[in-house]
Amino acid sequence: MSPDDHAYSPGARAKRNTAGVATVPSVCPHDCTSTCALDVERLDARTIGRVRGSQRNDYTAGVICEKVARYAERIHHPDRLMKPLRRVGPKGSKQFAEISWSDALDIVAEQFIAKALQHGTEAVWPYYYAGTMGLVQRDGINRLRHAMKYSRYFSTICVTLSDTGWIVGTGAKRGADLREIDEHSELVVIWGGNPVNTQVNVMTHAMKAKKRGAKLVVVDPYRTGTAEQADMHLAVRPGTDGALAVGVMHVLFKEGYADWDYLRKYTDAPDELAAHVADRTPEWASKITGLPVEEIVAFARLFGKSKAAFVRCHHGFSRSRNGAVNMHAVTCLPAVTGAWKYKGGGALYGHTGMYPLNRTLIEGLDMVDTSIRDLDQSRLGPILTGDRDALKNGPPVTALLIQNTNPAMVCPELELVHKGLAREDLFTCVHEQFMTETAAFADIVLPATMFLEHDDFYTASGHTFFQVTKAVIEAPGETRENHFVISELASRLGAKHRGFDMTPWEIMDETLKVSGMWDAETNWAKGGQDYHLGFETSHFLDGFAWPDKKFRFKPDWAAWGPRGKEMPILPDHFDVIDNATAEKPFRLVAAPARTFLNSTFTETPSSQKREVRPTAMMNPDDCKALGLSDGDRVEVGNERGKTIVNAKAKAGQQKGVVVVEGIWPNRNFETGIGINAVTSADPGWPNGGAVFHDTAVWIRKAA
Repeated sequence: MSPDDHAYSPGARAKRNTAGVATVPSVCPHDCTSTCALDVERLDARTIGRVRGSQRNDYTAGVICEKVARYAERIHHPDRLMKPLRRVGPKGSKQFAEISWSDALDIVAEQFIAKALQHGTEAVWPYYYAGTMGLVQRDGINRLRHAMKYSRYFSTICVTLSDTGWIVGTGAKRGADLREIDEHSELVVIWGGNPVNTQVNVMTHAMKAKKRGAKLVVVDPYRTGTAEQADMHLAVRPGTDGALAVGVMHVLFKEGYADWDYLRKYTDAPDELAAHVADRTPEWASKITGLPVEEIVAFARLFGKSKAAFVRCHHGFSRSRNGAVNMHAVTCLPAVTGAWKYKGGGALYGHTGMYPLNRTLIEGLDMVDTSIRDLDQSRLGPILTGDRDALKNGPPVTALLIQNTNPAMVCPELELVHKGLAREDLFTCVHEQFMTETAAFADIVLPATMFLEHDDFYTASGHTFFQVTKAVIEAPGETRENHFVISELASRLGAKHRGFDMTPWEIMDETLKVSGMWDAETNWAKGGQDYHLGFETSHFLDGFAWPDKKFRFKPDWAAWGPRGKEMPILPDHFDVIDNATAEKPFRLVAAPARTFLNSTFTETPSSQKREVRPTAMMNPDDCKALGLSDGDRVEVGNERGKTIVNAKAKAGQQKGVVVVEGIWPNRNFETGIGINAVTSADPGWPNGGAVFHDTAVWIRKAA
């Protein structure tokens, strides 16, 4: 079966828009939980026009973010990589010469074999993340890893902490359907996220609810675009969300908003929780969070009075050392009031736990050797600079294969990352769409396709559809999909697995069939399969996903990691954060920008124009105390590193809180290194996770 048998062909599900242009279905692959259904203008076999949200998925509901709407600007960018390259100058110099695909892949395979012979197979580390969320093109790298016994991969940079905090209470990564809030919610709480920047569809549904009369509350350390739309904005200090939730629970129990019938039936330790929070008063929470007592009480009463209260928990929880405890504390709120009983009530963090997908063929899970070490993705800097604990007391990493990520920009402790990537004994192959700062360190750079140029399929987290896509246009130049690279390397390395001999479509189709899901062609033709579990199950009214079917106020943290025994037994403020000190009096949040997505879209002119430059948003009183005017250059630093940005006074955040939006390329900083120079690679509790919003820094006017 040829891959072309399943590629786009004229007339296949194509429609004509009002201008007479053919539109073709696709799905957004980017690292946003919306996984939007798209309608793409196909101007010819190699060219797209405008991208729009599709109405075929009533979560997307025709709305997509501005950056993806302008995707033609990215996919047809003049700086796209089109040919394989071999380094001919110093690492990082961007001095490369063109070579053939065959020669490039031969070199990579030869180097991997040589490094494995020198230090053992664990010296080779395939490294990836979520430049695409497509399961074949993103996760197929693991099939090569397992077949060759290369170092395994502990993925921690995004969801580890928030996943853990949600699942320890509910038992599964799923929740109430966000579409319910349109017509049924009395209160919508957006906690730990800024969907105006990061997930526009949440705002679409939230504003429908607000227009109908529902109240909107936003909990976020600064005055985001989302907070601007709220009836109430609770600007907590970073890392203190758990204290706010516990203070709210104090009021809920004390003032009679707790639903004791629900608590007795559906939760594990309601009496212990009530006794525990009895002395966690709003005054106690105020001292920790910095919020006025009256704001905490007002929010608690609003939550208690709103039967159908819906909490949309976001990924901000996953950026703090205590993020898992904070997430768990927030998930306790609808359990205390019984909000889960009502349509439009309950909570959602993500839905990926609902899909019955068998990933064995995609990832080669039938070849996993658990004796092989797994290395923490977020600790790339310590790993590449020889930290024995980070290396699990094993051999050095001397070869990298990097797909779908740009660690020289997005990883914490960037100075260590750059030092490691510059090692002469480290061989690095980067498969990329642009000459990123990571690609600049590579020995071999391979040109990659974009999502409209290959087949793939997608789970979603913000909604319940599973979606299959086909290539919309032909791949330009000599770009190749991830699956091609993995399969060609497997052939040269002698890796054996039948997935290497299959097309992406064949992998997708077989995976779906063995998972009991619609086959690939049916899914594509119907625009996705909706896995909504129904009201009873999605609201856990048939029981939470534990053997006793109870929500756990007392989670078994120790089951999730060795440091679990250090964590609070019941919801609390877990004070392990990087607190401000006299030497480092500011707490930094490195938040997402509106028109960047991690390092993606930083290359597009319209995104660069809107974001302007790296900026430190600070409380006006802090600016005054430091003698700063808008636009002044300030040095931001700590023991890990420093960089220079421009200051901007911003109301709506507490004194001592500084926010730098967007992961700007290092080249946009006059120091040559970005904001992640100061963020930490320390793992969060109990089982790791990057802590990008948990950073104490000093700030001073630059000379």
